[in-house]
Amino acid sequence: MAVSYNRLWHILIDRNMSKTQLIKMAGITTNAMARMGKNEDVRVEVLAKICTALGCTMDEIVEIVPENGGKE
Repeated sequence: MAVSYNRLWHILIDRNMSKTQLIKMAGITTNAMARMGKNEDVRVEVLAKICTALGCTMDEIVEIVPENGGKE
């Protein structure tokens, strides 16, 4: 399984917010943001900080997608 943070990027666009602003607001590292930019795994703690800062839930910012298009 892979992760996609496209939902988070859409929220940032809708709120006219930059990634840098989110980093400061949520108190996360630039490394964590870079990993999310590559759709890589990050700690749940990072996602929780983002959700707290944005007032949303995890399913609103991250999506689990099958790596092979849903075929096993």
